[in-house]
Amino acid sequence: MRAVRLSVVVAAATAAALTAVTGCTEKSSAEDGDHVIRVTATDDACKVSKKQFPAGHIELAIENKGSKVTEVYVLFPDDRVVTERENIGPGTKQKVTAEVTAGSYRIACKPGMKGKGIRQDVTATGASKAAARDPRLDSAVAAYRRYVQQQADDTLPRAQAFAKAVEDGDLAAAKKAYATSRIGWERTEPVAESFGDIDPKVDVRADGLEQGQKWTGWHRLEKALWADGRAGAEEKSLADRLVTDLKDWQERVGKAEITPTSMANGAKELLDEVATGKVTGEEERYSHTDLVDFKANVEGAQKAYELLRPVAQKNDAALVKELDRQFAALNTLLDTHRTKGTDASQYDFVSYDKVGAGDRKELSDAVNALAEPLSKLAAAVAK
Repeated sequence: MRAVRLSVVVAAATAAALTAVTGCTEKSSAEDGDHVIRVTATDDACKVSKKQFPAGHIELAIENKGSKVTEVYVLFPDDRVVTERENIGPGTKQKVTAEVTAGSYRIACKPGMKGKGIRQDVTATGASKAAARDPRLDSAVAAYRRYVQQQADDTLPRAQAFAKAVEDGDLAAAKKAYATSRIGWERTEPVAESFGDIDPKVDVRADGLEQGQKWTGWHRLEKALWADGRAGAEEKSLADRLVTDLKDWQERVGKAEITPTSMANGAKELLDEVATGKVTGEEERYSHTDLVDFKANVEGAQKAYELLRPVAQKNDAALVKELDRQFAALNTLLDTHRTKGTDASQYDFVSYDKVGAGDRKELSDAVNALAEPLSKLAAAVAK
């Protein structure tokens, strides 16, 4: 996990909320309206077509004219990430639709996906108008809020069991408890990451550290257990800190602002997490427990989708049919990599270093087949 990730849910205390609505990769339907901001990214520039635009629904029409893969972010002035689009390849176009309130923002391009990027200050003016929405969406939000809180509540005792094993110096018990301690976090990662100061403490990998940042959290302990074979005084301190940071997350998650579109975008982000971290084997590079994370990400995405499904069914029945099919296909494929049966409640997956290149490609293809229609869910529930 990188130190800075997509925030699809912003703390309720933030008055100037911006809710991301991810669209599919296609040409903008509105060419040059007031709400369209064209972002042209190159290896050394990030140009925006307008620095000021009316608050409300806007569309970032992004084109990467550079030679490197880039990312485009919308940031608050204090650098909290509001929304982003990753992995924009050279010569490709993507779009992101958002609803913004009046205020100051920054649009940043990150060629090579490194550093703070190239930034442009922009301003949303006036006042956005709240649109009436299907009451079933309010029910979906309430149910999802309960779900993410429950995941945080369930994570804490699992993390405490993991930490105790580390503190006892019991490497075997710590290794056994490690993957399951992460399930709740992985299921609700977009919400967890919205608290930008927590994710870098608990879920960052060594190559995601900012300059001068001390490496803490799950992956630091993962390396100690599997690569270094140790659980000494430093690791005991790190395990204690992990529990403290997760308690902070547990206490704050109820304050997150959750919307139907952030749920939909979060589901898509979870699939992106699978594609860029789990399928590649980068996430759990020492423990090779990637398939546990993989399954938890898919479960979290499916939960958000199922809660939004009634409204999506009304607005785009064909999309729902395709999503049902692709979720089922991906879950069936994941079941073939279990070590014990096919009970969806089980997390006994094979070690990912035992999954060959052909099987990894099959998993990747299944993720991509689901991610494409899932990218349209936000638009379907926003109609």
